[in-house]
Amino acid sequence: MVGLGARPHTAGDAIEAAIRAALTGAGLEPGDVAALATLDRRAAEEGVRAVAAGHGWRLIAFTAAELAAQPVPNRSETVAAAVGTPSVAEAAAIVAAGAGASLIVPKRVFPGITVAVAG
Repeated sequence: MVGLGARPHTAGDAIEAAIRAALTGAGLEPGDVAALATLDRRAAEEGVRAVAAGHGWRLIAFTAAELAAQPVPNRSETVAAAVGTPSVAEAAAIVAAGAGASLIVPKRVFPGITVAVAG
């Protein structure tokens, strides 16, 4: 599962590039991914929806409260103040991957975007 955090209205091509970089760094391909998981308000955005649809990935949305309940290694108080959870990418990836999941790629930070991968 790919977890995604992004600033509002981030372009799909920037999201695509960040995800590809994170996957490549881990020796993974887009075909290895089942879903893209993110904060509910980001899942409604055109760029996020386009990336998920372009790969045939399910798009999974979580509330800030659901994500805040997930322990993660790389918390951010800045993110918590902005969206109500100290983690979006890592928490979304882990929760979407299900019980017993762990991070394959801890949060990678790109300009305006964070990506994590769990399995």
